[in-house]
Amino acid sequence: MNLPLPDVPEVRVVGLPQLTTGFDLVERLDLAMHLKVHGPLEPMTGERLAELAETISLRGRGGAGFPFGKKLRAVARASIRRGVRPVVVINGSEGEPACRKDTVLLNRAPHLILDGALLAAEALGARTLIVAVTRNSTEISIRSALAERGLSDRRGQQLRARVVRTPERMVSGEASAVIRAAGGGPALPPGRRERAAESGVAGAPTLLSNAETYAQLAVAARIGARRYGHTGLPDEPGTVLLTLSGAVSRPMVIEVPTGVPLRYVLQLAGAPPLPQGVLTGGYHGNWIDAVATHDAVVSRASLAAAGGALGAGAILPIGPETCPIGESLRIANWLATETAGQCGPCKLGLPAAAGGLSDVLNGGGPAALEALREVTQAVKGRGACKHPDGSARFLTSTLSAFTDDLAAHVLDGGCGRETLGVLPLPAPGYRDLEESIPSGEKLAVDWTLCKGHGLCADIVPELIRLGPDGYPALADAAVPMHLRGRAQRAVRRCPALALRIEQPPAERPALPPGVGRKALGSGRS
Repeated sequence: MNLPLPDVPEVRVVGLPQLTTGFDLVERLDLAMHLKVHGPLEPMTGERLAELAETISLRGRGGAGFPFGKKLRAVARASIRRGVRPVVVINGSEGEPACRKDTVLLNRAPHLILDGALLAAEALGARTLIVAVTRNSTEISIRSALAERGLSDRRGQQLRARVVRTPERMVSGEASAVIRAAGGGPALPPGRRERAAESGVAGAPTLLSNAETYAQLAVAARIGARRYGHTGLPDEPGTVLLTLSGAVSRPMVIEVPTGVPLRYVLQLAGAPPLPQGVLTGGYHGNWIDAVATHDAVVSRASLAAAGGALGAGAILPIGPETCPIGESLRIANWLATETAGQCGPCKLGLPAAAGGLSDVLNGGGPAALEALREVTQAVKGRGACKHPDGSARFLTSTLSAFTDDLAAHVLDGGCGRETLGVLPLPAPGYRDLEESIPSGEKLAVDWTLCKGHGLCADIVPELIRLGPDGYPALADAAVPMHLRGRAQRAVRRCPALALRIEQPPAERPALPPGVGRKALGSGRS
């Protein structure tokens, strides 16, 4: 049985590092080491930043692959048209068990991510930066990085920055779920599809991209488009971060230039010489066979041509000794439990699809296979978010990639192999459903009243910790449902009346006429 991946697995690099520069020197690049390794970064106008992103063909590295320059321009246009300051969001919510690349960056190179996000915020005239994270280690690292830069959520600052903690769930990293959580709601898709560039956090135009995307932007801004283009393929320049797990002897995150043969990357991780299949793009991705694996290179276009997907950069081979249908069933069952439970395709369709695959595995015959195909097809395109579509894609790919094994189960009662469980999943009991539902409330400290009594940290240590000086080190936190009672008790028990529970503002104030018109101009208001 494969163990869950650690937060920060082994990190390797093929060729010259860009995102992972300095990783051979220290475990984590603090601000001083970051500047020594990467050097200073000059602000750029919005137009120059958009042109840079377009010249290097920068696409989102979270899975959807949307062009970053196009997104930047859309946010700028909406901000100008509405006279509302935009919001910049770093999506570091990595709830998929097979992905660790963003977690590695947030833990080891947080300032590179902040560089890219702050470049965008300056160019757009944004005054709010939000970082969404999933794990304790990433939250600690990014809070430390913000503190090193003197950034916080206190009023009066030119740029207010805050961290939002999202639960470790597949749907929590979906863009609309992150935006909803940033606004104080639950980290779940809202059930309606809206463009974040038009209406995101608190209704403001929002530039949201994942951690690696901002880090790539920071690298390109430092070295320039020409030098950036010297690495990788001409049409997909630069490097890519991949998470390799599954049937490998050395699970790792690896930085590789685009164009490197996929088989070479698998060899570095200790994958089987002839894998039975390789799941590309993670648990919303596609399987490819050994022949396609041999011919493919690391690029979005090459993997797509081979029937795979780059997606969020997760690569998972399985060897010939395990049952691929059984391995896929484990993932299908997990995907079914990760639903937001807000629409029929998610709440009912995915459990039915997982049950159908179980029937196929357990000798249900052709009728079970046909029922599985029908329910999988019915799920597509009907969900409130992309989770049903991604899960259906995984199931459809399983049925297409392992036809011989499927025939053995449908016609002969089984393939004769056990399911070894080589694809990583979280440990049992890794989360409680109630803990994944924020109440929408926020616990905050009034620093003008706080006397450092410390009772709040005793009552609700999950939300408030005391620093070395005896005062709260974590003063602002979203309150999950299961901690509402204790949070309210902490407010009542505070001797200095310094603790309060507040709701986020429902709407961001509009700018005065004419303000913010330089969103793609000078980059300064």
